[in-house]
Amino acid sequence: MNHPTPNGAQPRNNYRHPFFERADLEPWQHPPFYEPHLLLEPWQQRQEQGRALRLKTLREAHSHWQPALNRPDPIDLILATNEGRQAHLIPIRMGRMSASPFTFLRGAAAIMAWDLAHTPVSGIQVLVDGDAHLNNFGLYGTPQRTVVFDLDDFDEVTYGPWEWDLKRLAASFNVAGREQGLNQNTRRKAVMACVAGYRANAARLQSLRVLEVWYLHHYPGQTTPVFKPNKKTRKILEKAVKKAQAATNINLLNKLAHRTVGGNWRFCDDPPILKRTDEETAQKVIQGLISYAETLSPERRFMFQRYRVADVAHRVVGVGSVGLQAYLVMLFGNDDNDPLFLQVKEAVSPSFAPYTPPLPPAASHQGRRVVLGQRVLQAASDVLLGWTSIDGTPFYVRQMKNMKGSIPLEWLSGSAFLMYARACGTLLARAHARSGDIAKIAGYCGSSSILDEAIADFAEAYGDQNQKDWEALAKAINEGKIAVEIGI
Repeated sequence: MNHPTPNGAQPRNNYRHPFFERADLEPWQHPPFYEPHLLLEPWQQRQEQGRALRLKTLREAHSHWQPALNRPDPIDLILATNEGRQAHLIPIRMGRMSASPFTFLRGAAAIMAWDLAHTPVSGIQVLVDGDAHLNNFGLYGTPQRTVVFDLDDFDEVTYGPWEWDLKRLAASFNVAGREQGLNQNTRRKAVMACVAGYRANAARLQSLRVLEVWYLHHYPGQTTPVFKPNKKTRKILEKAVKKAQAATNINLLNKLAHRTVGGNWRFCDDPPILKRTDEETAQKVIQGLISYAETLSPERRFMFQRYRVADVAHRVVGVGSVGLQAYLVMLFGNDDNDPLFLQVKEAVSPSFAPYTPPLPPAASHQGRRVVLGQRVLQAASDVLLGWTSIDGTPFYVRQMKNMKGSIPLEWLSGSAFLMYARACGTLLARAHARSGDIAKIAGYCGSSSILDEAIADFAEAYGDQNQKDWEALAKAINEGKIAVEIGI
């Protein structure tokens, strides 16, 4: 049923994101984001508009993967992403990327960004995670202290085609499946489960009230109309939740810090992974917390001002992030039983930046881009999420331990691997629904398995490509062209 249209109101079939406004306008030309007299067209009409986009880009077109003739050397792309990083840590990054084809895929966001930018697109834009591989889904605690399952890494967030996220997620399941020893048929089933979960949830979300979509959270093991975990998967999720619940600030204190003879708390040096900073660097990081506090909402500033800094260290994290500046700040509130650990992590331009329109001024600070993207894509974000600058370099800030956890690949076998694939696809659709037109996406995807089959073809072909690129890195290392540190 169509909604009544107020006098003078005009329907709209697209709406701007709060900070990703039209990139072709100067800042003073931006119209106000909220336009109360413009109506969103009913979801049924927008679904039909999405269906019509199939005439422009067939769903079958997403099956194609063939490296372009002008595809850059993948090793050159990797080395380019090392520029500006801390030189002494780059061998660790290269070592971690060379460990397996899957760790290579994790660290090779820049390579896949180039590749995806040269594939067919539907024409529907959303706020994309930009690095939605399966290890970037995990567990964390909400402000209400319940554990939810959601996207948990947003360093590459930007505005782009929704299928870029889905294709990277699908490729990650293919590559991970290879490492699990799964045959091609089983890998295909996993990818198709992932895409089917995305489609099913898009179809479900398109007709929900807007607020309903924003209220949705996914609790591990929860049964929904589009996701019904089996007994094996439930047990794995229960185990992961218990582990996440133990990931608290107090437990981290006992692992990473010690009390000195003078009674002060200090980080335990464990170079090169964890190393206390010199006093000058520590003071710069601490000064950065002042401007960071201003990015918190007023009520959270009251809470944060009760904490005082005890020590600062540099900590190596992740695969693709190795070499970027990443600090760990230890703070205390009421007493020694009230520790807080904040990660202050350098934010750099997203991998898709060369292939998308420039972001507007509101997202020009890379730390702010990450934070705002996380607040949109996640159902419930960290209460201490914010951003700052240190010596002119952008950073974002978050809690280091906030009941965070992951589901190790080795736990996922057989039906659990397929269920996890469907769960991640389902969650990705919900994340996209918060910024994009999910009715259009649902209309484009349709109710058949055409898109599932197409992206499964793509994922298998891209899995082969990833294997070749990983072997090229291994060869460069064996020939002494790239220095590595293994096992760190």
